[in-house]
Amino acid sequence: MRRIAPLVLVTAVALGVLARPADAAPAAFAHPGVTVSKSQLDFARTKVNAGAQPWKGAFDRMMASKYADPNRTPRPRAVVECGSYSNPNHGCTDEREDAIAAYTQALAWYITRDERHAKKAIQLMDAWSAVITDHTDSNAPLQAGWAGSSWPRAAEIIKHTYTGGWANSGRFASMLRNVYLPEVINGSHSNGNWELSMMEAAVGISVHLEDKASYDKAMAKFRTRTAAFVYLASDGDLPRTVPSQNLDTRDKIVRYWQGQSTFVTGLTQETCRDLTHTGYGISAISHVAETGRIQGQDLYGTDVGERLRQALGFQAKYELGTAVPSWLCGGSLDLGLGPVTEVGYNAMGIRIGMPMTNARTLTERNRPAGSNNLFVAWETLTHGDNPS
Repeated sequence: MRRIAPLVLVTAVALGVLARPADAAPAAFAHPGVTVSKSQLDFARTKVNAGAQPWKGAFDRMMASKYADPNRTPRPRAVVECGSYSNPNHGCTDEREDAIAAYTQALAWYITRDERHAKKAIQLMDAWSAVITDHTDSNAPLQAGWAGSSWPRAAEIIKHTYTGGWANSGRFASMLRNVYLPEVINGSHSNGNWELSMMEAAVGISVHLEDKASYDKAMAKFRTRTAAFVYLASDGDLPRTVPSQNLDTRDKIVRYWQGQSTFVTGLTQETCRDLTHTGYGISAISHVAETGRIQGQDLYGTDVGERLRQALGFQAKYELGTAVPSWLCGGSLDLGLGPVTEVGYNAMGIRIGMPMTNARTLTERNRPAGSNNLFVAWETLTHGDNPS
């Protein structure tokens, strides 16, 4: 037996049986590789240039937004102070919106090849990397997660597709490593959308920095939090938990799930809070899964994909007007899922071909998807019916 074991191992490797785990960093990172890939950008560019819908309409909406303003003036500050619900708001809105603007300008550059857009994206990124040193107050981790999700998307497109040069790209990378990554990488014990958004930022930053250790740490936290955010019947009588939160009794879990005591597939930890915060979590799950796919990992083929599919379907059903049963959130839901369905629906409903009737109906009804002005922007353009 000992003599043939090495042969068995070699054969297993050759067949791909011992492929790396779905949440492990790739041997070499793909760029641009945060949420949207080069092939996806090429598909969108081709469709826009052909005047095809819904992409042309999505592009036009983006270009009519404040984020595409060629005269936008960056408003950086050294310390961004964000309290609960951004009160106080000392730079919070400015930071998030400048980051979305940088991403918007980067997309505009790629679609049009007008280098004025690339230079505007660089101006925005350079302005912040020259100034910011810290995030403070109670919402600091979430704020860093939101802005830190948009910045690397912009940077990936500019650094890896714009040939006009970016002299301060190293300073920008240092900003991501020293100001944002430490704020998000260790996670949060708040509501699930916090940690999911923070891990989205950590994964995207890790890709841009080609930091395998941070990527692996963020992905591990992401997998645990995703399982604790979306319930599947296969989880058992109670939802999964993040062990360090010590939710070790049914009463504690029910309280954490906003008082909901009946658990059904697709329900999330924040459904009974409101669908807007639920949408933040769903969006972050889809963004991390998509970034993983671009980096050669099949998170969609794990429980992450199934939880995302079920969460989209469950929330979309009620967003579309299905009557809320009495056992769910006391018979009343606070709607407003937001422009967060394109990435997950495209991944599983279009590329994989899984049935997602509710998600499809809601996605198509809301096109062209815009921005939530926090960390989601222009996903009909980048991911709408995109097979790449």
